Order: sequence, then C-alpha cells, then structure tokens
Amino acid sequence: MADFSLSEEERMIQQLAHEFAVKEIRPRAAYYDEREEFPREIVGKAQELGLAAGIFGGGTPGLSGVVIAEELAWGCAGIALAIAASGLAAAAITGIGTPEQQQKFLPMAISSGGEIRLGAMGLTEPEAGSDVQAISTAAVRDGDDYVLNGTKRFITNGGIADVHVIFATEDRSKGWGGLAAFVVEKGTPGLSEGTVWKKMGIRASHTADVILEDCRIPVENRLGPPPGDGAGGAPAVPAALGALKMLERTRPSIGAFALGIARAALEYATDYAKERKQFGKPLIAHEGIAFKLADMAMAYDAAKLLVHRAAWMAATGQPLLRGEGSMAKCYASDVAMQVAIDAVQICGGYGYMREFPVEKWVRDAKIFQIFEGTNEIQRLVISRALSMAPR
Repeated sequence: MADFSLSEEERMIQQLAHEFAVKEIRPRAAYYDEREEFPREIVGKAQELGLAAGIFGGGTPGLSGVVIAEELAWGCAGIALAIAASGLAAAAITGIGTPEQQQKFLPMAISSGGEIRLGAMGLTEPEAGSDVQAISTAAVRDGDDYVLNGTKRFITNGGIADVHVIFATEDRSKGWGGLAAFVVEKGTPGLSEGTVWKKMGIRASHTADVILEDCRIPVENRLGPPPGDGAGGAPAVPAALGALKMLERTRPSIGAFALGIARAALEYATDYAKERKQFGKPLIAHEGIAFKLADMAMAYDAAKLLVHRAAWMAATGQPLLRGEGSMAKCYASDVAMQVAIDAVQICGGYGYMREFPVEKWVRDAKIFQIFEGTNEIQRLVISRALSMAPR
C-alpha cells in the first residue's frame, strides 16, 4: 500500500520552499501581478536554492516536486511558474533526448545555482493546441542541419529562454510519427520573440509567441537517436508519444500548483470567517458559511491525495494506466477554481477588491483548467485510459 507521508528530507524541502514563499514571493506577488514583469531576481534566488530543478522531477525524488510546487504557488502562482517553467523544457530533454544530449542541454535549460538559466517548451501553435497532430511548424533536413519554420503560441519563457525545445513535423503525412523535437539555443539566427501576451492571471510568468524563420540548427539538436535508415540505424524516435508521456508525468506538478492556490484561498477565507462578525457572531458560526468552508476543505484534501498518488506513481516508475496524472491535474485545477470563487463569496466585497489577494487567486486559478491539456481533454484521456486499462 502506498505511503504518502513525507520523508524527513521531503519535510525539510517543504519547509525551505514555504519559507521562500513567505519571505521572497508573497511580499512581491501584488507588485509583479500589477506590472506583469518577469521576476528574474526571485527566479535566480530559487535556482540558487535548487527549488527550480526539482518541481518537474528533474532533481529530487518522491513527492518533493509536488511539495515544492504547492508551497511556491501558495506564495504566488505566477511567480511559481516563472521559477518552474524551465523544468518543462528539461523534462522534454530528459524524456526524449539521448544521454549525451541530456548532458549537453540540461545545464543550458535549468540551473540549480550560479547563472540564471531559462528553458521553454514550444508545443502549442495558433492552430494546434490539444490536437498535437495539427502542428505545422516544419523541420527540413538540409545537409548537416535542420531548417525550422513556424510559429509557436503562448509559450512560457518564449523568446527569453536560453533553450527552446521546439516540436515540429518532419513529414505531416506520417501524423504522430512525423513529429520530432529540436533544441534551439538562444541567439540562433531566425529565432525571435513574437507577441508578448497580457494575461488574466499568472501575470508574473512571461508568455510570448516564438517565431522561427529559416532557423538553422545542427542535426545533433534533434532530440533522440537519429532515425533508422533501414541499414542498422536506430529506430525513429516517437517524439509525439514522448511528449504525451512527459505531459502525463508532469501533470501532477501542475495539479500541485493548483493545490497551492486552493490552500491559500481556503486559509484566507477561514481566517476571515473567524474574524468577521455578522448578526452578533463570527461568519464561521453561520451554517451557510461553515458548510461552504467544510466543502472547500474536503475538496482540497481530496485533490491533494490525487496529486500525491500520481506523483508517487511517477516517481516509483509505475505506469499511469488509468490516467492518474490527468486525474490529478484535472481535479486539482477544478478544485482551485471553485475554492477561490467560494473564498471571494465568503469575503464578500473585500474578496472582490484588488487591494486584497482573493480576486487574484481566481484569476490565477483559471489557467490551470486550460494549459497542459484542457480539463475537457483530461477527461477524454481518463475515459480512454479506462476503456483500455485492465480491471
């Protein structure tokens, strides 16, 4: 039977992440949300402490990644994503790249100390979101190079990253089989930043389009062994399958970010309900409010169990045959949205005002129902997994 209790090392990591959120993130959350600035100084401090490397499983085992993600998002989801986003690029490099490529590119994508390093994962396009097969960015072999052309949309760290992992098609007629992943380093001619998007929430996280115009990269930057040539070469790398497996195993961390928002909103609403008096007694003494808080607490705990189970399964190498990663991401993000909205309701007019943090949690929570696969897609993944999973 699974044991989700934290080890002594994991408790220390949790405490470190929580103290960082208290001291470095929460005091500046409103500033970066209002100005939509990338919090480079905070990201650098987090990398120095090793917090950035562990969120998507890149540096610490077990439940450490989801614990870090929840604590940082409890501070501010936008700043937490700015800290963690490089880990998605690292996860792609780890999941698809050869050992030699991992050794070369991982230090470029994410740093656990020293100079700040940023990574970006370029999967989404203007006409390709959940439908990965619709990717139109093209990679054409030209001698010892590949030439990339296309546009990637809504890319976290897009244009400012030191390393972009770009998914492109080598042969659209092959569908999934025609996709491959490529590492494009900062400063490569033909790589540029497009629109920098202004967002409803997570506004401290940098989101931009990435433009590839005759962007030439070495053949060695195609992740994975070279495609088989029918003469003893390695088999073609299923980059699309690698991307899907990568997303399935990083989704618990996305769910953990949502947990941080839900917990922040639950704590704030509970404290408010204890202090605010109406009709001669605290709000929490009124059943209408008390039951709402009880539902919020139950939902948070249930979501946490799903997230920790999926993270534990991924860390121990167990196959996620029933879509456990999707369950964690989908349910936790739905809970974060509902708990944040309920917190606004409990806090009344104060919850609606921007001088208080509650309305920000609603704006931040919404994106977690959308990215890393919309929750509609998560339910599709889960239902398909159930149809194929053994009883």
